[in-house]
Formats: sequence, structure tokens, C-alpha cells
Amino acid sequence: QVTLVESGGGLVQPGGSLRLSCAASGTIFSANVMGWYRQAPEKQRVWVASITTDSIINYSESVKGRFTISRDNAKNTLSLQMNNLKPEDTAVYYCYLIQRGSNSWGQGTQVTVSS
Repeated sequence: QVTLVESGGGLVQPGGSLRLSCAASGTIFSANVMGWYRQAPEKQRVWVASITTDSIINYSESVKGRFTISRDNAKNTLSLQMNNLKPEDTAVYYCYLIQRGSNSWGQGTQVTVSS
């Protein structure tokens, strides 16, 4: 069983930055994928970015060049540095972990981009 806890959301003006963090605990295997999804109001949850334990990284086109995903395998933590934020980035951001065919999700953290 894996528990994921996100932090770092908040309110920021357009063009600003935020850093999200996700702490994983429980039974975590050496090979896994962690990443972020987000869900805007009344919209489906969409994938944002992912990173494997050997640092293979992928981004959605909507955030490429503005967001940076990273992880610390020793501490089982995940981060998402978000720069040049836009109003359309407003959403609840969810951390996830996939290992051995099992998916785990965090409870989400709200990011609001507004002037």
C-alpha cells in the first residue's frame, strides 16, 4: 500500500511560479513511475508530466518549457516546478505512482492562477 501526500498549491498571479511536492510512503519498489495529473473545474483529469526512477521524463505539450518535474528516489519525493503560470493552469493537481501494475493517487492540491 502506498500513500501520497501533495503540498505546495495556492493562489498565484499569471506569470508567477509555484512548486508542488509529493511525498510517498509505504511499500515502494525500486522501479516505478511518478507523475502529475490535473483536473480543472467540470473537466476531465488530464496527464501533466511523469518521471521514472531512472529519470526518463515526459511532459504534456501544454506545460512543456514551463514546468519541470523532478524526484528524489532516496526520499521518495516528487516535485513539480511550475513557471510562467497561466489562468488555464488552474486545477487540482494530483500526484500518482505506478508500480507493478498498481496505481496510487494523492488527495490533490489546488492551484489557482488569477489576478
